[in-house]
Amino acid sequence: MNYKLPLQLRWADIDANFHVRHSVYYDWAALCRISFMHEKGLTESVYHQFNMGPILFREECRFRREIRMGDSIAIDLELVNARRDFSRWTIQHSIWKSSSVEAARLTVEGAFIDLHLRKLAIPPSLAQVVFEQMPRSSNFQWSDTANP
Repeated sequence: MNYKLPLQLRWADIDANFHVRHSVYYDWAALCRISFMHEKGLTESVYHQFNMGPILFREECRFRREIRMGDSIAIDLELVNARRDFSRWTIQHSIWKSSSVEAARLTVEGAFIDLHLRKLAIPPSLAQVVFEQMPRSSNFQWSDTANP
């Protein structure tokens, strides 16, 4: 099961060197994660209902190829590791140009936070179901340590 989201490059995404600004890659990764969750029914209203939301501990991007105006681009996501209750997780995104050239690879480490207590928490069952459906990397591992 793969998940790939087509992206539309905007003029505002381009920097002075006429390629994509570095921060746009992070925005695309967030869009991909949120789009996947929305398509599976995990929306802001669900987070609001449970007073919970996802947070990131770390975001890292490795830039491999330039993306320029006119390139056809898409982004995917894969779960790299997670705790069995999905309270902590690592997701990897690849940004593709021309459907076969990896332009960038982003890795994010995250968790869920209780918005009232402002503490890390186990996500509601719907979030666990959605994360269970997320495509997994070929080297996926369960992690039961402090950091995924």
